[in-house]
Amino acid sequence: MSIIQEAATRLLEAEETKQVIEPLTVSYPGITVDEAYHTQLEMIRRKVANGGIIVGKKIGATSKAIQNMFGVNQPDYGHLLDDMMVVEGETISLEKYIQPKVEFEIAFILKKDLKGPHVSILDVIEATDYVVPAIEVIDSRIEDWKIKFEDTVADNGSSACAIIGGKPTKLDGLDLTHIGMVAYRNGEMIDSGAGAAVLGNPLRSVAWLANSLGKYDVSLKAGEIILSGALTSAIEVKENDTFTAEFAHIGSVTASFKR
Repeated sequence: MSIIQEAATRLLEAEETKQVIEPLTVSYPGITVDEAYHTQLEMIRRKVANGGIIVGKKIGATSKAIQNMFGVNQPDYGHLLDDMMVVEGETISLEKYIQPKVEFEIAFILKKDLKGPHVSILDVIEATDYVVPAIEVIDSRIEDWKIKFEDTVADNGSSACAIIGGKPTKLDGLDLTHIGMVAYRNGEMIDSGAGAAVLGNPLRSVAWLANSLGKYDVSLKAGEIILSGALTSAIEVKENDTFTAEFAHIGSVTASFKR
């Protein structure tokens, strides 16, 4: 069995059993970024074969805060499946996850396909139907979040679920770079940020994603949800936590958790 097949099996079993595994970069010291991406694609292929539906993509490690937190120095990406989407207002069970954290992001809903290479910011603007605020729950199947870049890439960008909120807002007149966000945990302010934290501009982040996926013959498709990257550091989730992120111009999004 190849590294890709074996690593995909181990990650899927960890997700199913809620039992973490040691970093893939320890188990397979020579694993390359390309093998890590193919491991992710193999996991998604198996999930789709079992009835899963791809509904979007996520970009990770776009901000310096997140890169510093996890010791990586470039963005990564993952896939969003239908069973990873949670309706705002629905309480999320922590039993589904191993070591969850939340991130606060601007989500793009596409009206046209985007496929790299050579996707520009203008292409992203033209392909975007609207934006909304989002909370992404990230989770790692790797023990104690001891991840290197190849670990999080293989592990579907450490993605777990997403909550979409706010109001659908067209890009016309919006300056995503300067959109401010304030995050609250149980009513207490915990952090703030702005769109500029996401590769300088969330539009640039989506263009980067389309161009990176193009190398693997994967497109961003009309109707998909694209999580463009966290505006702040990831926050650990505890039982009975409720998080709210309030964004200028595009509304707010809330996620509540219980055991």
